[in-house]
Amino acid sequence: MRPIPDDLAHAQEEWHATYRQLAVHPRTALRRRLIRLSSQVLFHPYWQGRGTAARTALSVPGRGGRSR
Repeated sequence: MRPIPDDLAHAQEEWHATYRQLAVHPRTALRRRLIRLSSQVLFHPYWQGRGTAARTALSVPGRGGRSR
């Protein structure tokens, strides 16, 4: 499997940070940001022709080629 592109990994990291902020401070701007980031991650060209197992690699450390 190819390594996950940096822009996709960055969008996923931003998604997690925004989700944590939203849990503490429920604001419309944060909800909108989370929706925008969700669409960036879900519809990224990297996923074309890949199954759901490839998406799991993004959230499981040590898989997918990007370490933290």
